[in-house]
Amino acid sequence: MSGILTGADAHPADYPTVQAVEFMGRYLSEKTAGRLGIKVFAGGQLGSETDTLEITSFGGIDFNRVNFAPLNSIEPMTLPFSLPFIFDSVAHMRRVVDSEVGDEVLAALDRHGLIGLCIYDSGARNFYNTRRSIYTPADMVGLKLRVPASDLYVAMVNALGANAVPIPFGEVYQSLAQGVIDGAENNWPSFVSARHYEVANYLSVTEHLLTPEALVMSKASWEKLSGDDRELVREAAKQSVPEMRKLWDARVAEAKQTIAQSKVQVNQLDKEPFAALMRPVWDQFITTPEQKSVVERTLAMKEG
Repeated sequence: MSGILTGADAHPADYPTVQAVEFMGRYLSEKTAGRLGIKVFAGGQLGSETDTLEITSFGGIDFNRVNFAPLNSIEPMTLPFSLPFIFDSVAHMRRVVDSEVGDEVLAALDRHGLIGLCIYDSGARNFYNTRRSIYTPADMVGLKLRVPASDLYVAMVNALGANAVPIPFGEVYQSLAQGVIDGAENNWPSFVSARHYEVANYLSVTEHLLTPEALVMSKASWEKLSGDDRELVREAAKQSVPEMRKLWDARVAEAKQTIAQSKVQVNQLDKEPFAALMRPVWDQFITTPEQKSVVERTLAMKEG
């Protein structure tokens, strides 16, 4: 197999995950004297993550960068990494996904026509709202908070005492401005790039989710590659991870700087009381011995 392979990403062209896969394409091109390369269709040009995932599994797209949320609905082994407060820091998350635990979760995608190549960052998510600073779960009671259309997110926000309101990301700014919702949750760069900080002046650093993102390849496309080319693709994916993290960390630092110069009130808090309320949520979604093993080994990699 030779030629230019296709890649899909819902994020815009300048986003770290898009740039990481383009880095991967250059790596492949250099190593094969131009025989292999990747053209990334960014900004959701090929459809939503759910749509492109299905097309990838049938071989219509070669590479796809997807959040773990759509993977949760097809593969239970991806759920542990999506649990609230399972990771206590970015360093902890990276340590786990770089280990044999991460490899095991990626390998579980094989039965869905997908080859899991590597795991990228999606950032630490925090709550922000128009009403007040959140210091304890009691401060969340009564707040209407936007969440993505995910059973896990809904269960998490409701367990914290707030009211989960699933609406599309593109409607959040207007909903905040009009008081349809009181707040939302997301990572630092999204808080800035979607301009939510203009209407939500309270950000509380909960870091409740550090759900990663996956780069997958169509198994149909994978099977057309020679053994040497498969090794090369895996190597290129591995090399793209530090590239993505460098770009991501720079973007987070830039977003934090923007917020520091805005009127947003940022507060730190004790995460333990929030994490303590997550046990029913974990029990609801983690039901198999294999999932429980991933959870236990992930927790064992926390520092201290």
